[in-house]
Amino acid sequence: MTALPNMPVSNAQTHNSLWRDEGSTSMRALGYFIGAFAVALILGIGSAWYMIERGSMLTTTRIGPWTSWLSEGNPNADPYTRAHLARSGRLPLSSTAARYFAASTDSSGGRLSAACEYTIAGAPLNARWWSIALYDARGSIVPNPSNRYSFNSEEAIRRSDGSYEIHVSQKVRPGNWLPNGDDPDRNLTLLLRVYGPRETDVSGIGQIPAESLPKIELKRCE
Repeated sequence: MTALPNMPVSNAQTHNSLWRDEGSTSMRALGYFIGAFAVALILGIGSAWYMIERGSMLTTTRIGPWTSWLSEGNPNADPYTRAHLARSGRLPLSSTAARYFAASTDSSGGRLSAACEYTIAGAPLNARWWSIALYDARGSIVPNPSNRYSFNSEEAIRRSDGSYEIHVSQKVRPGNWLPNGDDPDRNLTLLLRVYGPRETDVSGIGQIPAESLPKIELKRCE
């Protein structure tokens, strides 16, 4: 058999091949750019949400299940603290006059749920006044027939040493009882308000010893 001679490649064919190669490279580069932009956007939004929702070592202090924003009520508060408060709808006093501690988990780290029963066990607080209130995860009070939403240092039943227990449950409990509503799918948040702390740091921020903050113990779930 006689070999066929090499056929010359036309300039048009070469141009089309180069165009396809360049177009494919450009599309890949555009895809990489879009992917990197999407990842950066997701990371940016995620980190901003975390800083607003959870805070950081610079904006919050965490003791057990309790979180407190150090610059609450301060007109010069950082942007994340201001955004957190705007989202919660609260108008707190400055941390030099009051401290606020929020808990959305029990002391073992489990999410607070209306399907479960808890005991809040607290020690005396060196402050003029305090209260513990129950909210849902959006910061709204939990509807209940008893219209009971909180306890404070004046009305809570306490032992002779000043310690106390508050029961959080659907069913009535003796003593200090906070109803958690009739929706077992509802997530809960506890808010401890401490007014006029008698111990302060050099900046005048009220100090609440870790051992004085209440423990939140899971008793049972339905």
